[in-house]
Amino acid sequence: MGVIFDGIVEAVRLLFSLDPEVMSITLLTLQVSGIATLISVCIGIPVGTVLALTGFFGRGLFVSLVNFGMGLPPVVVGLATWLCLTRYGPLGILGLLYSPTAMIIAQAVIASPIVAGFSMAAIQSVNPKLRLQIVAMGATRFQFLLLLIWEARLGIVAAIIAGFGGVISEVGASMMVGGNVRGYTRVLTTATVLELSKGSFELATALSILLLLLSFSIMASLSYLQQRGKRP
Repeated sequence: MGVIFDGIVEAVRLLFSLDPEVMSITLLTLQVSGIATLISVCIGIPVGTVLALTGFFGRGLFVSLVNFGMGLPPVVVGLATWLCLTRYGPLGILGLLYSPTAMIIAQAVIASPIVAGFSMAAIQSVNPKLRLQIVAMGATRFQFLLLLIWEARLGIVAAIIAGFGGVISEVGASMMVGGNVRGYTRVLTTATVLELSKGSFELATALSILLLLLSFSIMASLSYLQQRGKRP
């Protein structure tokens, strides 16, 4: 209990003193996870919509791949990304390994199946009669998709929440492709692991508390948007 209490005290001190290194780590955490989530939304929602609304040869395989990807171990994604970005990999010429960009790529790969899977389920849950009504009203295909996504917005926001939650708490892939370089690729999760390995339990606890506060703040904001006007 003493370590936890000291960690809370240290977290409060770091917050109110605006420690430059901690602020830099926190901002990078937001930047990497935020961009990765945005990319996963741009990929996952269209993929989930297509899988929910269309039938084509091999659709079952794609659905299985999306569901499989939702539980894909982050360390496996990190290894695959590392192999692609390493000097002798297919994308090694880009020189992205051990950079924030590499971390964004790995986290986007982790989050995209999550967003796609939740989006597919959300759109499939919309009443089929509503789809027919939208078509009967003469809506164009684009209008049809917009209206359908709007009706499934609660599930879509849940998909975004799940995707963001999956990447902001991720550590294995970020450490593998980012290298945990101080002042460059160090984020809250990797910094916590480093401090714990050094025996700085109070600082590791403080960083964990800051990560929880950051994650809760983002999740609470998204939850408010999701539930606004839907309270019983």
